[in-house]
Amino acid sequence: MSDVQAKIAEDVKNNPVLLYMKGTPVFPQCGFSSVAVQILTHLGVKFEARDVLADPAIRDGIKAFSNWPTIPQLYVKGEFVGGCDILKEMYQSGELEAFLTEKGIVLQPA
Repeated sequence: MSDVQAKIAEDVKNNPVLLYMKGTPVFPQCGFSSVAVQILTHLGVKFEARDVLADPAIRDGIKAFSNWPTIPQLYVKGEFVGGCDILKEMYQSGELEAFLTEKGIVLQPA
C-alpha cells in the first residue's frame, strides 16, 4: 500500500463521516460537491471534508482507493457509500437518513 493509500485508509477509519470533495463545505468548487454538502447539511450530519484539489496525490489516490472514478465520495464508518448521484437517490428515497441512523450517526437537522 502506498503512503497516499495508507493516509486515506487512516483518514477514512478515523472520521465517522468523511466527504472527499472538490473545494470545501463553505466554498465547494464543483456542483456535485455542492449537492453532496447540501444533502449532508440538510440532514444535520456532522462531517469532515477533504479538498482533493489541494493535493493531486489524494485526488488520484481516492479514486484508486474506492475504485470509483468520480468525486465527491462519501464514507460512513469506514464504508464507501458513493458519489453525488448515489447520495441524491438515497436522500430522495429516505434511504440515506435510515442508513446514517443505522450506522449510529446523529442527525441534527437545522
